[in-house]
Amino acid sequence: MNAKTLNEVSRFLSYVLRHEPQSIGLQLDSEGWADVESLIAGAAKDGRVLDIGLIQAVVSSSDKKRFSISDDGQHIRAVQGHSTASVNLQHVGKEPPEFLYHGTATRFLESIQQQGLIAGSRHHVHLSQNITTAITVGQRHGKPVVLKIKALRMHQKGFKFFQAENGVWLTSHVPEKFLYEYGQ
Repeated sequence: MNAKTLNEVSRFLSYVLRHEPQSIGLQLDSEGWADVESLIAGAAKDGRVLDIGLIQAVVSSSDKKRFSISDDGQHIRAVQGHSTASVNLQHVGKEPPEFLYHGTATRFLESIQQQGLIAGSRHHVHLSQNITTAITVGQRHGKPVVLKIKALRMHQKGFKFFQAENGVWLTSHVPEKFLYEYGQ
């Protein structure tokens, strides 16, 4: 399998498992799990050819570990990033490290400085433990900027943090007083 195919399938899986399962007639349970056979059948109706081998290759080759397959191999889900109302993953609360990072584009800074980081259409704000990941995320939206979040201080003030299976840190909102541009 070539990298282009894996990337295209990964994007498709992200779309249907995080945002629009109904676009292919797929049902997700409250924890985001979908039946693999239903995913394959729904993809076929959409003109896409998927099989279990291709799905497993995408899951295992994903550097960001976006997806998880159940122990019995019958179900798949996105581990975070959902915007669909039917999914409400029950992440376990966790104390974050002192600092976490968020990558964004410079064009969003003014808005962030006014309202902080908000989840938008997603269930949570996504944060990383390393600057390199934050830069990569920010580059997807334009000229990148990295924001440093005083995560432990937020946690001490009562904000809840969670860590998804793939290591991404999640919280509902980051008020502007807890963040600043990295390097400043």
